[in-house]
Amino acid sequence: MDRIVTVVPEEGLHARPAAKFVETAGEYDAAVTIAPVDGDGDPVDASSMLAVTGLGVKSGEDVRLVAEGDDAGAALDALEEILSTPEGES
Repeated sequence: MDRIVTVVPEEGLHARPAAKFVETAGEYDAAVTIAPVDGDGDPVDASSMLAVTGLGVKSGEDVRLVAEGDDAGAALDALEEILSTPEGES
């Protein structure tokens, strides 16, 4: 299953938002990838801090999340909440 999400935190997928995103991705029994919708490049493992921050996703950009596994729906819900919540409100 997949989902398109607009990144809301001002810092984009850097620093604290990325750390929380990566930590949350690792909590579910699902393989999750993330990729910019309008960018080049292949999807990366959502549980890899280096890979996620390496995407350079900024606030306001759309990303595609793809999850496979027993917890795929729950993982997408949790990750979407992180990406769509302004920094400091989570």
